[in-house]
Amino acid sequence: MQLTLEQVRKQFQECGLKFTSQRYAIYRALAGSKEHPSVEDLYSTVKKAHPTLSMNTVYNTLESLQAIGIASEISLWHDKARFDANQAPHHHLVCLRCKKIEDLYDDTLDSLALSPKAKQRYRIIGHRIEFHGYCSDCKAKINKHKKRR
Repeated sequence: MQLTLEQVRKQFQECGLKFTSQRYAIYRALAGSKEHPSVEDLYSTVKKAHPTLSMNTVYNTLESLQAIGIASEISLWHDKARFDANQAPHHHLVCLRCKKIEDLYDDTLDSLALSPKAKQRYRIIGHRIEFHGYCSDCKAKINKHKKRR
């Protein structure tokens, strides 16, 4: 669910952060993507409409979006950080070959519980599970390559 301009502005104001049109454009590009974009991806996308945009603004905005709870960083198994504006409970499927990340909704994963011993050591506020493997495109390429040998 993508937040409206006013909802994002309100989140920024409530946290005492400066709100700008560039910051909103970065949020919209992130929230409108199913690709879990990198900083560079967001920069390329938003720069078209905001030619004065700097990479520093993208980094700072992503930091702010995380601080106000409307974006999160996904960086496991990747050479660079990727970001997600989808804050609904979900998990990820990660392709080890092309680095594609897909959202995975599964109620059985949402209901996982820790052992009482683990609960004593941590105050758990959430969890995210990542499955690592090969997407259908990469799986087909791997299988095609194996058949040639």
